[in-house]
Amino acid sequence: MSSDQHGQLPLTKQILDPDSLQVILATDCGSTTTKAILIEKIDGVYRQTFRGEAPTTVEEPAADVTMGVVNATTEVGELAGRRLIDEHGQIIRPARGNEGCDIYISTSSAGGGLQMLVAGVVREMTAASAERAALGAGAIVMETLASNDKRKPYEQIQRIRELRPDMILLAGGTDGGTKSHVVQLAELIAPAKPQPRFGGQYKMPVIYAGNCEAAPLVEEVLGQSVELSVVPNLRPVLEREHLGPARDRVHDLFLEHVMAHAPGYDKLIAWSDAPIMPTPGAVGDILKTIANLHGINAVGVDIGGATTDVFSVFGGVFNRTVSANLGMSYSISNVLAEATLPMILRWIPYDCDERELRNRVKNKMIRPTTIPQTLEALMFEQAVAREALRLSYLQHQQFATTLVGVQRQRSIGDAFGQQAGPRSIVDNMALDLLVGSGGVLSHAPRMEQTFAMLIDAFEPEGITRLAKDSIFMMPHLGVLASVHPRAAMEVFERDCLVYLGTCIAPKGQAKPGTAICRYQFEGALKSSGTLQCGDLLRLMLDDGKTAEVHLEPVKGFDVGAGPGKSRKATVHGGAVGVVLDGRGRPLALPADRLSCRAAVIKWNKAMQMYPN
Repeated sequence: MSSDQHGQLPLTKQILDPDSLQVILATDCGSTTTKAILIEKIDGVYRQTFRGEAPTTVEEPAADVTMGVVNATTEVGELAGRRLIDEHGQIIRPARGNEGCDIYISTSSAGGGLQMLVAGVVREMTAASAERAALGAGAIVMETLASNDKRKPYEQIQRIRELRPDMILLAGGTDGGTKSHVVQLAELIAPAKPQPRFGGQYKMPVIYAGNCEAAPLVEEVLGQSVELSVVPNLRPVLEREHLGPARDRVHDLFLEHVMAHAPGYDKLIAWSDAPIMPTPGAVGDILKTIANLHGINAVGVDIGGATTDVFSVFGGVFNRTVSANLGMSYSISNVLAEATLPMILRWIPYDCDERELRNRVKNKMIRPTTIPQTLEALMFEQAVAREALRLSYLQHQQFATTLVGVQRQRSIGDAFGQQAGPRSIVDNMALDLLVGSGGVLSHAPRMEQTFAMLIDAFEPEGITRLAKDSIFMMPHLGVLASVHPRAAMEVFERDCLVYLGTCIAPKGQAKPGTAICRYQFEGALKSSGTLQCGDLLRLMLDDGKTAEVHLEPVKGFDVGAGPGKSRKATVHGGAVGVVLDGRGRPLALPADRLSCRAAVIKWNKAMQMYPN
């Protein structure tokens, strides 16, 4: 079969030099929309040039995901003046003149993405490691079972039967350690006979990543009722996690089972020149790539209609969490329930009673595709977004912790400290880059609004650079990074990220109006003064420009060098510039409703969020 006839030439297997790629086509098949982008090599540099989208066609009446891919690709081709689809409905490869592309790659979260059930012996140890492996692979964890989760065996079996996951990850015991407990977990799965989400045409995939010595016993218990894959233990010793093999197997099974049994995905797999990745896994990969390349700590967030994903890289350690019930449309009622009404009301700068707010929440839930039509509706939506982001980040901080069970040498300070158990590795003072993505952040009418939502929800400390994903192309670039890392990074930095600017936030608390930090800027920004507690100060520094800042915090306040210690640093500009946040950390809004409204109005004016 030639490439001229059907466009199926597996180019990535033949091209030794990725830099010879001139035209790259990438798609992301979302649950509702399929997005296609064209990346071209221009003057020796890769740039994103055109974008198109079309409804995803995984459901009836089309029931063929490639139709949405063809429609989105056709739109890109029309915009680019390049013929990408031939008369047989196939992607044309390789590129010749104004026809075709050199490589086609894709990600997918259509059909609800990758949904998994994980199980481990101890909830806080192997089960937590199994969660990290599944989340890092781009899955939504539907349920976590453990020997010590307080449920009776019959309750656990019933729960397994109720769920329709795409696959199960089973872990437990260190190598050479306990066998009986992980076998008992397998004895729960076997009688439950879990059914896969996409019908009963194939066996439920189960990945075993526990004590290697227990693998034969687990295989014997599960028998032929499931398709068992055995990979190296994800917690071979208590002191170390080894998540790579389990994550890789999740990706493989995602292609072999979940994607292969979804409508039209067999064709999409054949078309793609690189393995299809789950959308969240691809976003995580590009964040890991940028953090490792620049040696920085980074946090990324993608807030959607039903879920909010948070990604972080601190000290080279990657973590991802999915807040499956915190979103801006389908899950907006749950945001109200978990955050509580007063927490949302504190961000709304106009008089709004409880009934009005609840009506807005319900209307958004039953009409998820609507967008704000008035300034009040926009302020309401952004207030809810702050709380959804805040709660998602708190969940992420609680999950991204040091390993439980590791024996650590303790100092006198540790012995008398207040913190017990695992410690979060997420450190806002060490955070270098915060990236926002998702409709409410990426499509906010003004950059200042996106900036404000991020600093209000994440409360960065010290000096932190902020950016947003311009058109939600991080999934495309994540899968591209697996084929051509340099091209992915060039597009990421030139076309994907819109740099908003830098936030300088002294950590500490004082009475409003108290002087907390002196500042002096030199270079492209020349300004000096004293930041007072409770104030927001915005200084203009254009994107691409830098300035040197000298900070002198008062006793009890920290800007990254320690309490009361001065710091010199280089800050980067952006669409918003440099914002000095003197509201203190942790951020505490006035308890009185009228005082709180006055403070929020003052901050909105300082940021020029709603100038009209």
